[in-house]
Amino acid sequence: MIAKMSIFILPTIIFVILLTGVIKKVPVYEEFVDGAKDGFKVSISIIPYLVAIIVGISMFKASGAIDIIAVFLGEILTKLGIPVDILPIMITRSLSGSATLGLFSDIATKLGPDSFITKMAAIMVGSSETTFYVLSVYFGSIGIKKFRYALLTGIIADITGIALAVWVAHLFFPASIL
Repeated sequence: MIAKMSIFILPTIIFVILLTGVIKKVPVYEEFVDGAKDGFKVSISIIPYLVAIIVGISMFKASGAIDIIAVFLGEILTKLGIPVDILPIMITRSLSGSATLGLFSDIATKLGPDSFITKMAAIMVGSSETTFYVLSVYFGSIGIKKFRYALLTGIIADITGIALAVWVAHLFFPASIL
C-alpha cells in the first residue's frame, strides 16, 4: 500500500503547488525562473569555499597525515570497536560532505556493501553534519563573524553522531567482525 502511495506523492505535491499558484494568481513559471537564478548565484558564490575545502582535504589525505593518525590511534580505535578504515570519514565529515561521500564510496567499493565497516560508515555519514562547511558558507553569506558557540555545538554534535553511529552499528550488526 505504502509503495503504491509513494509513487504518487511527489507528483501530487507538485500539482498542489502549481494549483495553489494558479488560484492565487501567482506567475508560477516566472517565480520558478527567478528562484533558479537566485540558486545559481548562490552556487557561484560558494564555489571558492567548496574548492578550498576539497583542496585542503585532498592535501591532507595525500600527505599521509591520515595514515599517521591511524597508526597512533589504531589500537585505541580497535578497543573502542571502531575500524581504523573509518578514521578518514571521522576526520572529514565535519569538513565536507562530498569528500566524505567519496571516502565512503571507496570503502564500499573496496570492502563491499554488506561489510560491517561499510555499514558503520554509512550510519556515520548519515548521523553527522558538515559543521565547518555550514559555518563558513551559511554564516559567511549573511555576515555572521562570531560563531564560537555554534562551532562548539557543531563539534559536540559531530562527536556525538560518531559515537552513536558506532553504538548503533554494533547494536544492529552484532555478529559482524571488525
